[in-house]
Formats: sequence, structure tokens, C-alpha cells
Amino acid sequence: MRFGIIGAGPIGSNISKKLVENGHDVKIADARGIERLEGKELTGTPVSVEDVITNIEVLIISIPFHALPSIRNVVDQVGEEVIVVDTSNYYPHISNRIEEIENGMVESVWVSNQLGRPIIKAFNNLLAYTLEHERTPEGTSGRIAIAIAGNDQQHKQKIMVIANELGFDAVDSGSLSDSWRQQPGTPAYCTELTKEELTIALKKANKEKAPYLRDKAIEKLLAATNRYSHKDIVNLNREIYNS
Repeated sequence: MRFGIIGAGPIGSNISKKLVENGHDVKIADARGIERLEGKELTGTPVSVEDVITNIEVLIISIPFHALPSIRNVVDQVGEEVIVVDTSNYYPHISNRIEEIENGMVESVWVSNQLGRPIIKAFNNLLAYTLEHERTPEGTSGRIAIAIAGNDQQHKQKIMVIANELGFDAVDSGSLSDSWRQQPGTPAYCTELTKEELTIALKKANKEKAPYLRDKAIEKLLAATNRYSHKDIVNLNREIYNS
């Protein structure tokens, strides 16, 4: 398949690398300009943001949450047949408070509104380290799973197949309005669960408690005197998000 990726941070670059390794054609861009890619070790073809949206089947957007409205003019030029995937997460201390979300709008619904088109929510409930280092072959015992939400069942199914190729089981987490179940503060978020465990975790999510638990986890991470290891972060998330 032909992919375009906007965003060359840890998530975008890891996805690009894994897609190329699986034989896909991948272009990658930085929304702020192609010069931002200079000196970065990237797998995939570095291009301008204008070129990244041409002749593709899937567009993966992996930029900070607050920057999403800034690429509306780019997304407006993407063909209707192209699957648009968003990997972002809302953290008020980084993105500043967005009143619509604070008042209850589902984060991914807000993103879809800002981009002006339907999206698939995927690759947001795993840490970058997990994406890079924890993939395993299909059928492996204890294989980690990714939650994928969206309203278009065919588009969602295609991204679930891609997730499997990249080394992770995929769980259909429902419509875009259900995607809050895989966002920060929920038991499904960055807790490295199997398909069966993730299915249960999605059902256990509490929409009202999630923002409080998200902020509690961030507070602990920021207050730590020693740097948390990857496994420490996963365990912290498990402890707090299941409380």
C-alpha cells in the first residue's frame, strides 16, 4: 500500500520504519517544512507536506494534538478515498485546555471536526517504545494489542490488518464516539495488554474519571526524581488507570 505520514516524531517515524520493512511505499513529512527532516534518521521518503498527500491510500497524522487544526488546509486536499488515521492524544498541560473537550466532547470527534473529515483513531494507546521494540509475530502468546476506532468499518478493517503486520493484535474499539475508551486516563491506554485484556479494559473505561486519572499519572511522572524506565511507566499506568 501507499502511505503518507505527517509527523516524524517517535510514533510517526516508528510506524514509517515498520511499514517500509513490510514492503509498503511510505512518504514522510513535517508539517512545519521539509527542512525539519534534515539530519533525522528516517525510513521512508522525506517529502514536503504538499507532496506527502499525493498518490496515497492512507494518510497517518502523528503531530501534537494542538497542531492538528493547522493542517486543515492540507487535509482538505486529500482525496475522499484516502483513509485518514490520527494517532494523537490530548494533554491539557501541553496543548492548553480546549473547552469543547473539557465540556465532554470526545477528543477524536474534536479532531475529526478540526480536520473536516472522518478519521480512524489508531496507534495512540501504545508508547513509542512499545511500537518500536515490543512487536511479535501473529499468534505469539501474550502479544500486545492496539485499539482502533472509527465509523467506517472497511477503513477500520484495513488499519487493523496493518496493525497486525506491524506486530500487534488489533481490537475494534467501536465508533469514533467510543474512542474515548482508548484515550489517556483509561485502562486501555499505554498499559500493554493482550487482545483479550484490551477488550475487557475498553469496557471498564470510565469517561468521567479518565481526565483525573490522566492528570494523576502525569503529576507522578513529572514529580519523579529519577527517570522512569519504559516498564515503570507501563506499570504506573496500569496501577493508576485501573484504580
